[in-house]
Amino acid sequence: MDAETWAAAQSSPEFAQLRKRLRNFVFPVSALFLVWYLVYVLLADYAHGFMSIKLVGNINVGLVLGLLQFVSTFAITTWYVRYANKNLDPVAEKIREDVEGGGK
Repeated sequence: MDAETWAAAQSSPEFAQLRKRLRNFVFPVSALFLVWYLVYVLLADYAHGFMSIKLVGNINVGLVLGLLQFVSTFAITTWYVRYANKNLDPVAEKIREDVEGGGK
């Protein structure tokens, strides 16, 4: 494949749509997760009383929020995979077919 083929694929409306869909998912979700993480860190640093509230036995708010960091990471990953399968992969497959097959 030559550079012209790749340049044409990159300048196609399908590629622009793919980039837009990816950015519309990744940027807001990344910002939301970073805010969630920052809130957790700030609470851990400045809200010792709140974070040390015991919920059940030796399990406190800080531990639960810390574990929810992992849960939210897995949830975001699952969400992204579903989003990509539905909204990104079909467009990427079309672009790949156009590039490899010459749009036939």
